[in-house]
Amino acid sequence: MSKEIKKYDENGNLVYHKYHNYVEVWKKYDKNNNMIYHKHSGDYNYEEWREYNEDNNKIYCNEYGNEFWFKYNNKNEKIRITKKEFEFRKKEKEYNSRTKCSRFELMEI
Repeated sequence: MSKEIKKYDENGNLVYHKYHNYVEVWKKYDKNNNMIYHKHSGDYNYEEWREYNEDNNKIYCNEYGNEFWFKYNNKNEKIRITKKEFEFRKKEKEYNSRTKCSRFELMEI
């Protein structure tokens, strides 16, 4: 059996964990210490991505091959997102990943 290993970033967030059974976990965080990436080896062997808004509310999550979108009202309460809105945000995300800028940035050019 191997030795357990843990590594932390400068903010004290656990960024790497190797368990005794050789399972490994990697995590990345944004500047507000929100977990934005999570990878797990072993039996689960999955990756997860998250995005947050300026209020540190989770607005996007991709886990186990499923995408989830969230929005919030002015009281920071989670609101159910419509299918039409989901499809728009998904297309916008794909576009942003191809162009590396948002449609709002393009409007200002």
